[in-house]
Amino acid sequence: MTSHLLLDGVSKRFSNDHAPALDAVTLDVAAGSCTAILGPSGSGKSTILRVMAGLDPVTSGQVLVDGVDVAGLAPERRGMGMVFQRPLLFPHLSVLDNVAFADRVSGVPRAVARVNAELYLDMVQLGGYGRRSVRELSGGQEQRVAIARALAARPRVLLLDEPFSALDPELRSDMHALIDDIRSALSPTIVLVTHDRDEASAVADRIAVLHEGELLQHDTVDGVYTRPASLRVARLMGGLNEVPGIIVDGAHVSALGRVRLDAGRDVSDGPATLVVRQEAVGVRALGGDAFGADAFGRDAAAGDVVGKVTGIRHLGPRRLLTIRFGAAGAEGAAGTADVELNAELPPGQGVAVGSRVAVTLPPAAVSTVRA
Repeated sequence: MTSHLLLDGVSKRFSNDHAPALDAVTLDVAAGSCTAILGPSGSGKSTILRVMAGLDPVTSGQVLVDGVDVAGLAPERRGMGMVFQRPLLFPHLSVLDNVAFADRVSGVPRAVARVNAELYLDMVQLGGYGRRSVRELSGGQEQRVAIARALAARPRVLLLDEPFSALDPELRSDMHALIDDIRSALSPTIVLVTHDRDEASAVADRIAVLHEGELLQHDTVDGVYTRPASLRVARLMGGLNEVPGIIVDGAHVSALGRVRLDAGRDVSDGPATLVVRQEAVGVRALGGDAFGADAFGRDAAAGDVVGKVTGIRHLGPRRLLTIRFGAAGAEGAAGTADVELNAELPPGQGVAVGSRVAVTLPPAAVSTVRA
């Protein structure tokens, strides 16, 4: 159940569309890994999964499984298992016979197919549900059966098309844990389509960001969040501060002053937007103790810049500060446009709207993107 999947220059164009649904996408999914495909509605997420499965033919390019191009094969010969947003179970069959369906179609004796089906039902925590009608199941249980049915076919690659989007948050969290259990037990190669960045982060090793059929970035979860390839990726991932400015001599210059950039980043001179995650911003109240993500042991060479707290928003137990710098701020660089940063604070720290705070941007947490 572990295979290497490679899309090589895959394009898909529907006859009634002016723009391609997929535009020369190259995506490499390592054997045994999980890649989440993330993007807004209409970005091509479901299309790329249907192309992998063979439900839609490619216009050009290759779909390679373990080095063999399967683009010309029928869906049932590709070794792909697919779970849809709606479970699509057979209502006239029991839970057990739904899961045993692939084995029965392949000619496996009924008794053997049922034993195998019980094993996969146990894996999705539905042991003992085999005799039930699928009409008796909750939405979360239906999706567990759909996953068990897909796994029972022993696919080379498991494709998940937003299978948890209709579930409530608690059930979705349970399903994420289930995927972790399945990965531990079987090490399958998984491609998950989702519009939820938190789900992508919870389940996947890597995230592929799609927009209008173009693959913008395919990287580790940390890489996509902290080193976005473009502003579009940064905005899709959320939780990032954007500061326009220019790079001069290895530092980003803006209303925040000079922010030294890590040597491993792109530090060539020219216009660039500095991006840094909210939780990476170090903050200390002037006249008080330091607090924030990088309060202790921060790099003094990065320097501090003073701003004014203009807003506080509560996010459950956390608080999100809005801090303003620049001509209208407390002590920002005179003659520059205002800049605002958001910074997360841990519970129990005392700061109010109007407070003056010093902010540190650790070089290792800062990235830049070009226009």
